[in-house]
Amino acid sequence: MSAFAALDVPQEQTAICVVNVSGRVLAEAKVATCPDAIAGWLAAQTADVERIGMETGPLAVWLWNALAERGLPAVCLEARHANGVLKMTPNKTDRLVARGLAQIGRSGWFRAVQIKSRDAYVTRASLTARDKLVSLRASLENEVRGLPKTFGVTSGKRLGGFKRRAGEIIARDLAVSPGLVPIFEALMPVWRDVLARIADLARRIRVIAGSHQTVRLLMTVPASGRLLRWQSSRRSMMPDGSAARRVPGPTLA
Repeated sequence: MSAFAALDVPQEQTAICVVNVSGRVLAEAKVATCPDAIAGWLAAQTADVERIGMETGPLAVWLWNALAERGLPAVCLEARHANGVLKMTPNKTDRLVARGLAQIGRSGWFRAVQIKSRDAYVTRASLTARDKLVSLRASLENEVRGLPKTFGVTSGKRLGGFKRRAGEIIARDLAVSPGLVPIFEALMPVWRDVLARIADLARRIRVIAGSHQTVRLLMTVPASGRLLRWQSSRRSMMPDGSAARRVPGPTLA
């Protein structure tokens, strides 16, 4: 007889519930949040699990991929939809949440979330990290420009850009307040290091973008760069490489 399972996935212990086609609870337990422990417990309860549901969350991508590699029919449930149903649960313990998710999975009244490949998430992490570094660079530059204004020193516009002007401020203009020199000398190496890390990630992303079939096609459009087209055309990809729904991502500066 077919069975339906669900997982409520905290960091340390996962609550599991298995129900049959009529909704009767067959088994419940808490096991370590580990794919082997979850798969082993499910195998000991029933050999005919039709669907294993779990909400989207920080560990969902890792756990879904790990269970899929073990041949288990894991499905990620859209968290807002699941939460709307679970609001009717009077006490939200891990066990009751797992039981509610099992009933949602059994009924089929849920929206499945497409989980992309690990490579897709690595690429997304690279874009997110670069975006954070670009924001940090801008924050450091604004700090270096803003600090001297209290002492009447403005950065203005100079040939050579920010790096040259910051050097001029440290070497000459901060004579009115020598106490600021150590502060600037602490900020500028951090700025240079952030700039180098941005360049490293940009090179990595360009390599990925250059090998991406969709980006290569879009680059045939005049005045299109790899980074711009990679960012504007990012799509979630199925494990077989086919395109799925569009996914928003961080802006490349």
